[in-house]
Amino acid sequence: MTPTDQTISNDSGIAKRLFRYALTAKGTFIAALIMLAIGVAAELAGPFIAKNMIDNHVLGIEKPYYETTSAEQAASYNGKYYKRGDRFKEGESQGQEVRILQAGKSFYFINEQVVRAEGERTFRDGTMTITYGSESAQYPAGKLSTSELFAFYEPELPDIYKLVGLFLIAILVSMITVFAKTYWLQSSANRVIQKLRTDVYAHIQRLPVHFFDNLPAGKVVSRVTNDTEAVKDLFVAVLSNFASGIIYITGVYAALFLLDVKLGLISLFVIPMLIIWTVLYRKFATKYNVIIRSRLSEINAIINESIQGMPIIRVFRRQKATQEEFEALNEDYMAHQNKMLNLNSLTTHNLVNVLRNISLVVILWYFGAASLDGTGIVSIGVLYAFVDLMGRMFQPITGMVNQLAALDSSIVSAKRVFELMDETGERVTDGSMPRYLGNVEFKNVSFAYKKDYVLKDISFEAKQGQTVALVGHTGSGKSSIINLLFRFYDPQKGTITIDGQPVTDIPKQWLRQHMGIVLQDPYLFTGTIASNVSLGDAEITREQVNKALSDVGADRLLAHLPQGFDEPVIEKGSTLSAGQRQLISFARALAFNPAILILDEATANIDTETEALIQDALEVLKKGRTTFIIAHRLSTIRSADQILVLHQGEIVEKGSHDDLMELRGRYYKMYQLQQGSVQQPKDDKEAVAAGTAVNLATGNA
Repeated sequence: MTPTDQTISNDSGIAKRLFRYALTAKGTFIAALIMLAIGVAAELAGPFIAKNMIDNHVLGIEKPYYETTSAEQAASYNGKYYKRGDRFKEGESQGQEVRILQAGKSFYFINEQVVRAEGERTFRDGTMTITYGSESAQYPAGKLSTSELFAFYEPELPDIYKLVGLFLIAILVSMITVFAKTYWLQSSANRVIQKLRTDVYAHIQRLPVHFFDNLPAGKVVSRVTNDTEAVKDLFVAVLSNFASGIIYITGVYAALFLLDVKLGLISLFVIPMLIIWTVLYRKFATKYNVIIRSRLSEINAIINESIQGMPIIRVFRRQKATQEEFEALNEDYMAHQNKMLNLNSLTTHNLVNVLRNISLVVILWYFGAASLDGTGIVSIGVLYAFVDLMGRMFQPITGMVNQLAALDSSIVSAKRVFELMDETGERVTDGSMPRYLGNVEFKNVSFAYKKDYVLKDISFEAKQGQTVALVGHTGSGKSSIINLLFRFYDPQKGTITIDGQPVTDIPKQWLRQHMGIVLQDPYLFTGTIASNVSLGDAEITREQVNKALSDVGADRLLAHLPQGFDEPVIEKGSTLSAGQRQLISFARALAFNPAILILDEATANIDTETEALIQDALEVLKKGRTTFIIAHRLSTIRSADQILVLHQGEIVEKGSHDDLMELRGRYYKMYQLQQGSVQQPKDDKEAVAAGTAVNLATGNA
């Protein structure tokens, strides 16, 4: 498959998916298209009304007149009444034929039958000469004054007024339908994009946690906001212009063929040119737009990263380096925007104008000259209507071509959105399960993120109500065990059970419903202290929130706040101290009453004074639940029922604090170093061992 075929195939798939989204607002879309069709019909009625006015009323004065005795629809001239031949009723008698013909800027009365009125006309010395090719004819004629000429136009005025009224009605209908079409298209597009954004955001919630390790948050945000907004342009501007353009062009061609078949056939050359134009344009535009949308995502990512890491940037004086990185991305973004600008400048409005002018020149050259010199194949009214219609046809073509950039950008953005939605998400299972007891068992579990195993043959059991501590240097596998327990990942070997049931048999949402976690750096959402405890869960009452905060001792640290538990919390809780954020996180875990609780270095960032309060809160939290603690401060886990010492993905020691101290192994050395009671090493080997133990204890290995 060639790149072009691949693009067409991709575009076809994207178009089908966008069409399915459009069906969510099909009622208003259909109403908008009906209004569009009515508006186009009303607008195209204008040239036909003008043609009728020109041929039948303005230039109709040159049709044969006959003398009559009735003044109805007749003109008075020299005491006699004359009526146009097509105004006589059936059976009404006709007198002498006369003609009103124009020569130059004046009109002349000829009191006899004119054999052929077409041709070049000249008037001299009371004689009208009409030359048609090599033939000529002369007729005696008298020049009409303004009042006499108006007498012949006066019978036409009622019909002219009717046509003007119809024209005004057509304009009014067109205005109303344009308003209705625009309103319904906009509202439909808003509804479709609302649905698309909701689906994208819902899918993000289902994506596995490891997906976000590989895609920066700014790029995800760009797809949910910028790319969906670009898709909105497809339903508003692009759909409006292309739908109205197609309907308009179809109506124009129908009108052209009704006026004259030959004229209609000649004008068909516009269609293949428009198709070729669109294909060639998109071949170049897609390449630029892919880079433009990608650079915009990268710009959002670097802005998000810079805001999140602003303290680090300032401390390490990385402002200039960060700005240069941003400027490089911005420069590349602008360069490709300029390439799109050049492409649009060369291929849109100006090229349409050239095409339109060429079309009009050809038409006027082929038909116009013949009509004007009297040898014509079409009437002046038909020619006027045709030129008017051709001019009107190029208006939607201009609109369509000018929207090619938005069309291509929308398709590229839609592709990026659908690529995100095509990422495999976790299956969402409705319902819930009863709160399990919390008996956890790992049986010969081995796990690798990529190729190398980070956990090797891990086996242990944690019974309901027990506290299990995980210790070891960075990279030893502590966090990996927790990731498996939460089912952020599943092991390649072995089984993990809760109350004897394999976790892989339990839907992930049900499993996590009865788990809670307190992180080393707790995350707080924008809202209030109370809302950060309940997280908006309707089942957690305000009384439960207050009790949870009081039980963990948070009321003592938060009592001085002006609004108490209703104190506003900004993003990440940056206005609160580390201890305050941690206690709020403890209260959150307590309020959700989990059967299994994970404390991930929950006291690592707490000062000594606050630590005592945190320890009391921990005792409240651990009561009656299975608790896993990841800790580097070994003094905080002395009361743990079981301590697992991990090294390079394996459990090298297992037991209570007293058991491990008696063993005098790795844990013993780590604890002694942290207590500052280790003896001075006697030789270099012991110095190396002690240094390694320090690293293990502090997590710097």
